[in-house]
Amino acid sequence: MTTLEQPAARAAEEGGQAGRERPGRPRRRRDTALFWFLIPGIVVLLLFHYIPLLGNVIAFQDYQPYIGILHSPWNGLKNFEVLFNGDDQFVRALVNTLELTLIQVVFVFPVPILLALALNSLVSERVKKWVQNVLYLPHFLSWVVVVALFQQLLGNGGMLNLFLQAHDMGTWNIIGNPELFKTLLTSQVIWKDTGWGTILFLAALSRVDNDLYEAAAMDGASRLRQTWHVTLPALRGLVILLLILRLGDALSVGFEQILLQQGGVGLENSEVLDTYVYNHGLIGGDWGVSAAVGLVKGVIGVALVLGANKIAHLFGEEGVYKS
Repeated sequence: MTTLEQPAARAAEEGGQAGRERPGRPRRRRDTALFWFLIPGIVVLLLFHYIPLLGNVIAFQDYQPYIGILHSPWNGLKNFEVLFNGDDQFVRALVNTLELTLIQVVFVFPVPILLALALNSLVSERVKKWVQNVLYLPHFLSWVVVVALFQQLLGNGGMLNLFLQAHDMGTWNIIGNPELFKTLLTSQVIWKDTGWGTILFLAALSRVDNDLYEAAAMDGASRLRQTWHVTLPALRGLVILLLILRLGDALSVGFEQILLQQGGVGLENSEVLDTYVYNHGLIGGDWGVSAAVGLVKGVIGVALVLGANKIAHLFGEEGVYKS
């Protein structure tokens, strides 16, 4: 190597070492900006999710708000007796909750999947985006607005009954009909959240390789067979993940939505666990029993998630987390 070539070679070697050292920097230094962005989310979780968990201690107290947690007397497991002594109001709320959970899993959960499959089959991207935007809008409406819209459409003095009366066709009692209440709740959830629920499924469908469809078509597979053997397997992991998360929230079936419509159908047909906690705690002043019911509901939700996740692992899926 000549004298002129030695400095150049040394510089190249030092540059290569510097380049190799850069990826080896500690992750904490490389991702400092990302860690700063995490701080607001961590603070929100601590303030509104983890610190309030300490308040569950009132489930073991005869809690009185005016004397506080520190001075309220302890009563052991007395507040949990309502869960085991067959209290009519609690049993009614539990049965209604389980019925609504089953209805929503069977009739609400599959709708975003079917809608995503339908949107994915559209050829025109412009039409697809327009339909998506229209379907997303109801998600951003509060339940107060949604319930008011349904009342204006289907109430006794709503547009439907006004139209029927104008044509001498009688009236159809939908809002306030106890027998149709669960059907009404289900239809409201489908109308409000189905469009938003398609986002994850459309994202999963966009990752499916078009070569798989072409290969299936060359083998003579129809559109239905392509959907069954290519599209649905691509969604299987996501569907299992969402089902597991849904099980964790199985005993929560729409507090605000139901509370806004309880007056028309009565507690017997509309009381669920969340409204039971509200009506007995904030309204009735039975804080300890309400906290006990809420605590058990949370524990059952965690147990369902862990159990469903374990079953997912047995079938070769990752689930919410890897074991």
